[in-house]
Amino acid sequence: MRAFFHIPRRTLGAGVCLAAFLAAGTAFADAQAPDLPGPMPPADNQKIAHDLFRDLIEIRSVHDVGTKQTADVIVKYLKANGFSDSEIHVFPETKYPRQVNVVVRLKGKGKGKPIMWIGHMDVVDAKAEDWTVPPFKFIEKDGYFYGRGTSDMKDQDTAMAASLIRLKKEGYVPDRDIIVAFTADEEVGEEQDGPAFLLKYRRPYVDAGLVINPDTSSGEIVKGKRRDFTVETTEKTYATFTFTVTNKGGHSSEPRPDNAIYQLSHALVRLQHYNFPFKTNATTRLYFKHVASLQSGQERKDMLKLASSPKVDLPAAKRLSRDVAMNAILHTTCVATMLKAGVQENALPSRAVATVQCRVFPEETIAQTKATLEKVAADPAIKVETLGMITQAPESPPAPALFKSIKKTVTSMWGDFPVVPVMSAGASDSIFTRNAGIPSYGIGGAWEDIDDIRAHGRDERMSKSTFYQSVEFTYRLMKELTGGTIKPGQ
Repeated sequence: MRAFFHIPRRTLGAGVCLAAFLAAGTAFADAQAPDLPGPMPPADNQKIAHDLFRDLIEIRSVHDVGTKQTADVIVKYLKANGFSDSEIHVFPETKYPRQVNVVVRLKGKGKGKPIMWIGHMDVVDAKAEDWTVPPFKFIEKDGYFYGRGTSDMKDQDTAMAASLIRLKKEGYVPDRDIIVAFTADEEVGEEQDGPAFLLKYRRPYVDAGLVINPDTSSGEIVKGKRRDFTVETTEKTYATFTFTVTNKGGHSSEPRPDNAIYQLSHALVRLQHYNFPFKTNATTRLYFKHVASLQSGQERKDMLKLASSPKVDLPAAKRLSRDVAMNAILHTTCVATMLKAGVQENALPSRAVATVQCRVFPEETIAQTKATLEKVAADPAIKVETLGMITQAPESPPAPALFKSIKKTVTSMWGDFPVVPVMSAGASDSIFTRNAGIPSYGIGGAWEDIDDIRAHGRDERMSKSTFYQSVEFTYRLMKELTGGTIKPGQ
């Protein structure tokens, strides 16, 4: 279901811009990392974070290898810094023993259900010949850390582990338990996805009242300056369908009107020109309200119209949907991504298949989407089927109390920046925790330049100052959400 390129990290005002993708293929930059100030962890915690980050980056934890070695390293650091065997649980997945999950718990006072942080340990693969530095070597250059996973998401795995270690060493006792689940196979998924496995087979260890998923860089940097801090509250459902035409085929010397390729092509052209109905939800309306404040003219007016009411202003939505990324958060989208037909050049095709990839708007069902695709295909000879596993989940409401705590933490770190809910057009593990009935929010402590997003791309990197600040942010947010306080000046 989830073997796909996703960018959980982003919406640029109007979404991911083309430059964000192109940046992944640029040459190794010689420019120094921008110096954006902010609080850092104490020196001893920085050292732990640096060394753990280095060790994780140098593990090629791709799907075929698994996450066992990564899990072993995290467990080693936790045990070396005060956590006992009874606080750490290692869960290899039953069918896939190389895919290993680690769940660690910092016991609290029991004043509420636990808060759980989740972070995947796997990465997409990288070919050395495509990079200007070794992808699985921890490189420090010009104020950056380079290596596969530096921004997706071993940086945040490190931040979670280092923050837990710091809290443990302080003797901190939270109001409620803090759980951190380091999980397997987010980048590939299907039934072996880590959180899905834990929720189905190890639920008592991950039964929480709230989930924080830092598989995102919440802070947005525009033209070298911090702009806003986003919180992912919902995401579209990843769903794949096939369109299949079959007939008796024949010899290419005797063409017939019922050519399977042509028949399928007509349906795909109809799909190309079809638009699913425009919609908004609580998250996107708040998002449009915020982004409108950064715009002018007709675009500002259109965003304010969409922000003002659940009833969509169709002319405004149509105008905004001209932007590819804005279109992605305005409705369900379905697009043809692969074709397969015929067996030989001198034979009429007896079978033609198209793969259609959909991102389904929250609260819409897969059955509704399938019915719409069948209607759009407009040909009873075309069989529309779902492909693989599909998991749907509701929106996690932009809860005022939670957003107040996030705002307080952001302000303590960097000053007064807007905290804005967003809907991801990509996919993340939050869909599994939401599906299990646990409100889940994408909150990462890093700031990312929207014109230089390198997750899954070449020469992936994270600035040193951003990395250490994200460790500090995670520590502060853990305290803020569990009754702790940050001393003045920290």
